[in-house]
Amino acid sequence: MRVGIDVGSTTVKIVVMDQNDTVLYGDYERHRADIRSTIISVVTKALDTVEQTVPNGGDCPVSAMVTGSGGLAVSHWLGISFIQEVVAATTAVKKLIPQTDVAIELGGEDAKITFFGSSPGGGAAAGGSIEQRMNGTCAGGTGAFIDQMAALLETDASGLNDLARGASTIYSIAARCGVFAKTDVQPLINEGARREDIAASIFQAVVSQTISGLACGKPIRGRVAFLGGPLHFLDQLRSRFIQTLHLEGDAIIVPPDSQLFVAMGCAYSAVRNNEVSLRSFRESLKALKNAEMIEAPRLEPLFRDEAELADFRRRHAAQQAPSASLDEASGPVFLGLDAGSTTTKAVLIDEEGRILWHFYDVNAGNPVDLAVRVLKDLYRLLPSSVYIARSVSTGYGEALFQAALNVDAGEVETIAHFTAADFLVPGVEFLLDIGGQDMKCLRMKNGAITSIQLNEACSAGCGSFLENFARSLGLDIRAFSQKALLAERPVDLGSRCTVFMNSRVKQAQKEGATVGDISAGLSYSVIKNALFKVIKLRNTSEIGSKVVVQGGTFNNDAVLRAFEQISGLTVFRPDVAGLMGAYGAALIARNQWRELSKA
Repeated sequence: MRVGIDVGSTTVKIVVMDQNDTVLYGDYERHRADIRSTIISVVTKALDTVEQTVPNGGDCPVSAMVTGSGGLAVSHWLGISFIQEVVAATTAVKKLIPQTDVAIELGGEDAKITFFGSSPGGGAAAGGSIEQRMNGTCAGGTGAFIDQMAALLETDASGLNDLARGASTIYSIAARCGVFAKTDVQPLINEGARREDIAASIFQAVVSQTISGLACGKPIRGRVAFLGGPLHFLDQLRSRFIQTLHLEGDAIIVPPDSQLFVAMGCAYSAVRNNEVSLRSFRESLKALKNAEMIEAPRLEPLFRDEAELADFRRRHAAQQAPSASLDEASGPVFLGLDAGSTTTKAVLIDEEGRILWHFYDVNAGNPVDLAVRVLKDLYRLLPSSVYIARSVSTGYGEALFQAALNVDAGEVETIAHFTAADFLVPGVEFLLDIGGQDMKCLRMKNGAITSIQLNEACSAGCGSFLENFARSLGLDIRAFSQKALLAERPVDLGSRCTVFMNSRVKQAQKEGATVGDISAGLSYSVIKNALFKVIKLRNTSEIGSKVVVQGGTFNNDAVLRAFEQISGLTVFRPDVAGLMGAYGAALIARNQWRELSKA
């Protein structure tokens, strides 16, 4: 008897075969980060079932093999051989569906495309080269991504599949990043788009991400096999692939039990000269109960004690932008509007650059509606002695605000942020702005911007990244960040894709990490992502001495402290950190008005 176990990022699969390669048992179960307990449960259930049907029962010889992202540790715990996933999958394809030219496999956190042979029609049986493409640092477009999107529609993956059957329209949705995708989906929900159409659009986004991100222009031709849990259980996802690739007839290969394909290849490969009795194999499972899990590394606490936290708060409380009372203002005032990816900000200043009024709120996918309500409120508050002399918009919706609200001018957001930072800290050398989904780093010399760096296809480490984790733990972002401040053992979570990080957070919880430890670890991750992935710093000494940090994410004291801990610098965070784009736009409006007045 041969046993193949596939321990994936989100599931455990098992296949048991007899000596004639007949499948006696197969199972697929989510482990929810509790890998050991799930393996014990799944394997015990398989052995209980098979023991009743095979000759010799408990004395039946068993050869077992394990594969998958979590398989290497299991091979040590159980004393069985490990096989690479690609080898196991290829073995199963050649054995069961040798006519395959291309295999598309989606898992919980991975996606793969395997090209067999050098020309379409030859199939895996013809031999030749095998080329595999796999996702790396981004898990957009995988099973875990689909789970996240399903939660937005208040359903699960199978519910999303049921909804997609009734679709009539496909919308464009980003699949490269789970956080970006949510921003595309949320406005559709707010605008009343049919849930059926949104569901099908999410599946189409997965298709687009897989084909463009993995095939990278290499044609997917010939007979295509669909493997892995998501493509087995979600027929509407398969349908989107089939339509997009224009597949017909025998070009479509959907093998039975395709969710178990890698485990099957593992079972086919199990070495017969490494056999133990079924009874002994069952006994070896006990080793899993006490198997030592490698605990995630821990980091220094953000603050050693309450006194250090109080000193930090006193220092940053003094970093305030100038302000004055709107009721006592007179003459020309200047309005800055910042239409961000997730929020809308507005600032009104006088001729001296003092803030008279400000606004900050989540736009919930309707920035114009929110801005109209805010401006109506502002006009009700304006004293008769005051008039808005000029307005400037910036951010993602710069042109939208100009067209919809008749704003006088627009400005690129990097210039707006620099203008505000240089006004508060003359001669600023380094500016880091972390918003809802974007991250900007500006370097300055002698009052001029010398370089600009931005995040591109990944929003890990931005404000929405933290908010999503807070929400998944049933907390708002303020309560979540508060727990980080005095956490004793922050978890080192690295700087990875949101989908990958979800699994690491779940694992850390299984290891006994507190919510505070996780929150503090995520705060460190935000800064590591900014400094070492986006900015690609080799040494923190490259930052300079006059440093301003801003953006709504830096209102989080834990993120601010993480920056100071990692950089070793004392930085300036204005009390209007989340309003700096709008503040800079207002200052630009004032400067433009002065120039126009001279003319």
